[in-house]
Amino acid sequence: MNIKTFYTIYYRHRIQKANILLKIYILLILPIRYLLNIPFLPKKINLDEHSKSNTELFKKDLDYLFEYFNSDKGDYYINQYMQPIKKKNKRIDAHGYSKIYERYFEKIRNGNLNVLELGSFYGNAAGAFFYYFKNSSIYSGDICPDLFRYKSQRLKNFYINTSSEVSIKKDLIDNQRIFNVIIEDASHTLRDQIISLFMLFKILSPKGIFICEELDFPETRKDMNINNEYPDLKNILKAIKSNRDFNSKYIKEEDKKYFLDNFNTIEIFKGKINEVAVIQKK
Repeated sequence: MNIKTFYTIYYRHRIQKANILLKIYILLILPIRYLLNIPFLPKKINLDEHSKSNTELFKKDLDYLFEYFNSDKGDYYINQYMQPIKKKNKRIDAHGYSKIYERYFEKIRNGNLNVLELGSFYGNAAGAFFYYFKNSSIYSGDICPDLFRYKSQRLKNFYINTSSEVSIKKDLIDNQRIFNVIIEDASHTLRDQIISLFMLFKILSPKGIFICEELDFPETRKDMNINNEYPDLKNILKAIKSNRDFNSKYIKEEDKKYFLDNFNTIEIFKGKINEVAVIQKK
C-alpha cells in the first residue's frame, strides 16, 4: 500500500468534512501514521508456492475458503477495513454469500474459466477463488491495485475505476476478454452498480454469471444514493423480472436492448446482512 492509497482509504472522507485546522492536522500526521502502519501491512503471498503445501484447499467449499482467506463474502471474517495497526483478531459477521454462490459455481468450478472480481481490495476473495476455481484465471480489478496481496501465474491484478465509464471501457472492455463469471463488489453506489452491469454484460460469456453484491446499499445507505435517485439497480432488475419497462439516465439504449435480449434469469437473494443479485446470461 502506497501513501496515496493509505490517504484515499483512511483519510479522504475525513478531510472532505474537516474544517481548515483539522485538515492541516490530518495532513501533518498522515506521513507519521503511514510509517507506523507499514510493519502491520499484510505480506504478499505467492499462491503457486503456497498451494504446494496446501493441496487440501483445492477440495474445500467456498465458505471454508472465504473464511480461510478472510473475505467478507463468507459467514465470518476479521475486519480488514480498519487501519492495519488497529486490526483486532475478532471474528465478526460477514455477508454470508457462500452458499448462494455455491448453487451456481459448484457445477462449473473445475472448468477453464475467466473469473473477474471488481473491488478486490486486499484480494482475499481472489485467494479463495484461486483454490476453488483451480483451473481458472482470476482477474482482480480495483481503484487501488497496490493493495493486492497475492500473486500467481493465474492471478491478474489491474487498475480500474468503476465510477468512470471511460475507465470501464479503456481498462476492461477494450481488452476484448470474455469472462465466465463477473462479480461486482466495488463502490456500490446507485450509478456505479447500474453502469457496471449494463456496460459489462457484453463481455460476459454465453451462460455466464454476473453478480452484484450489496445490491440494497443504494436504498439502505444515504452515502450510496446521495441525491435520492430512482430507480436503483434493484428496482430495475425487479421491473425486468415483472416484464415492466424502466428508464435510467445511466443506461444507453443499445446496452439496455442487449441486456434484455440476452439475459436468462435474474435472482435476488438475502445474505446474512445485505442482498445480492445473480444474473445468468442465455
